[in-house]
Amino acid sequence: MAWVYLVIASFGEIFGMASINLYICKRTIPRMLLICLTFGFGFFFLSLAMRDLPMGTSYAVWTGLGAAGAVLMGILFFKEAASWQRMFFLGCIITGAAGLRLLG
Repeated sequence: MAWVYLVIASFGEIFGMASINLYICKRTIPRMLLICLTFGFGFFFLSLAMRDLPMGTSYAVWTGLGAAGAVLMGILFFKEAASWQRMFFLGCIITGAAGLRLLG
């Protein structure tokens, strides 16, 4: 169940980053609250995952999946570039997170 919590926590980071991008576009109190809510959600589930997983593995997978998700969110919703170089290194991040899961 800890790995499920960790994936859910990564969604908190992904949507937190998207919330920051939305806040930068239009600075309002509700958007600031959305940032706090999404990151709070992510931290809560990260803490649940860390009950059973080592801190280093939890943090590496959380940030890796969060970074990969943020890149994909940027490409799909914020019109960021999707070059082959970005896709290659995105694959490296995902491979590293999967490797930690398989070897942990």
